Amino acid sequence: MNCLIVAATSLEIKSFIAHCRTTDKLNHIDLQLDFLITGVGMVHTTYALLKHLQVKQPHIVVNAGIAGSFSEKYPPGSVVVVKDELIADLGVTEKDGYKDVFDLKLQPASQFPFTKKKLSNPHKVLLQRTKLPVVTSVSVNQITTSKKTATLYSDKYKAAIENMEGAAVHYTCLRENIPFVQIRSISNYVGDRNKKNWKINDAVKNLNTELIRLVESL
Repeated sequence: MNCLIVAATSLEIKSFIAHCRTTDKLNHIDLQLDFLITGVGMVHTTYALLKHLQVKQPHIVVNAGIAGSFSEKYPPGSVVVVKDELIADLGVTEKDGYKDVFDLKLQPASQFPFTKKKLSNPHKVLLQRTKLPVVTSVSVNQITTSKKTATLYSDKYKAAIENMEGAAVHYTCLRENIPFVQIRSISNYVGDRNKKNWKINDAVKNLNTELIRLVESL
């Protein structure tokens, strides 16, 4: 089985890559790993993933990275798995508030691969195998810094976390019919720009721990 590990930056999965070079556990399972560092954001991720798929189609894609949390239920250092991903900032802000492309009737809310605006992961076994809390996430092109916008996203989309690449992975894998799973570790609360409160090192460490456990269980 071929497994493609997708991350926006090498920093996020550096420890996992180092582990794979030294462990002998992977020698005892039928698993070949490839790594894809896409760059930050949905555009970079979509292009890089599609270019890879032109050369080699994996049996499973694992997307790993850090994220911001809207909820105290998922504090910095927590690791979660994403079932539903939404694109939060594709639309327009008018006098009566923000409207996404589905509200504007520019696209049907359940036109494949979307289901009621969501890019939902249908692979329940993979989600369960992570043994992580299951959440809804939003992907954004611009990191949210205002409380007003954070409240909009968490209320409108019932999102627990925010990231910048998840929708690209969900969309592409759904369109290409490739099983996938996205795990995210929380580095900070959305809107908190005081990096003294951020726990990037803890988030990366915990992310890699869970990534190792997941991949070795495949």
